[in-house]
Amino acid sequence: MPASAAKRARGYESYKRGLAAEEAVCQRLRAAGWSILLQRAKTRRGEIDIVAQNGATICFVEVKQRQTLRGAAECLSVTQSRRLYRAAECLLQSHPCWQYENLRFDLFMLDAQGQMEWLEDIIRQM
Repeated sequence: MPASAAKRARGYESYKRGLAAEEAVCQRLRAAGWSILLQRAKTRRGEIDIVAQNGATICFVEVKQRQTLRGAAECLSVTQSRRLYRAAECLLQSHPCWQYENLRFDLFMLDAQGQMEWLEDIIRQM
């Protein structure tokens, strides 16, 4: 059954908000001294929103935007955390030229008013 025009429009608006949120996070990362290696990095194990590097640290970034910061924080499930970890493994295998000493996973949460919070090192090991 084809999606209604209204449903497609909502999906497109959601997609655009997601792109804008990811771009805002990239700007924040750059301002903090990070270089963006990849955006929307797709692997056979899943997608990682942003891969960034600062010195000897590579960071895999998940961006969540919801009505509230709390809502954004609560929507990262254990299953999704495992998927991020496995997708990161794939990216590391496919980019052997990346030089790093530390790896970490960060979560950026954005709310409907544009507030942003950055949680560092959210996944230790799955």
